[in-house]
Amino acid sequence: MTVPYKLLFVCMGNICRSPAAEGVMKKMIADLALESQVHIDSAGTGGWHRGARADHRMRAAATARGYDLTSMARQVKETDLANFDLILVMDQQNHRDLRAFDRDHLHESKVHFLGEYCTKHDSKEVPDPYYGGEQGFEHVLNLLEDGCAGLLKHVQAALAARQV
Repeated sequence: MTVPYKLLFVCMGNICRSPAAEGVMKKMIADLALESQVHIDSAGTGGWHRGARADHRMRAAATARGYDLTSMARQVKETDLANFDLILVMDQQNHRDLRAFDRDHLHESKVHFLGEYCTKHDSKEVPDPYYGGEQGFEHVLNLLEDGCAGLLKHVQAALAARQV
């Protein structure tokens, strides 16, 4: 059996953006029946919400679009950097904070902004909707859907390259 391609989505607390990105990507992967080939997880750079479900407002917005956010918040571990093929951060602060887990700079090439994969939106960053209103969660989901669709193409190419 081949080892799955591993994606880790990272935000600050792992209760809004990264669990939503995980849910969006899991649905896209499931729709293509690639679950056995791709492992998807999420984590936060901070551990304040460890063990909590995604924010209720994000869960409601995601559910309305057909996404199931079932993960429990956890903090990034140093081993994540070695164990995942691609680590997708939501903003500059997440990128800076993640560097603390990679003191020897061994895994910098794996870390990318999810916004780099967007084709419909021009934003490199996915803003934190936590302190805003309902429209912020909808905007974040729009960005996540766009970024995950672009990321899916990258993942499919990586999977094809593994089979050559």
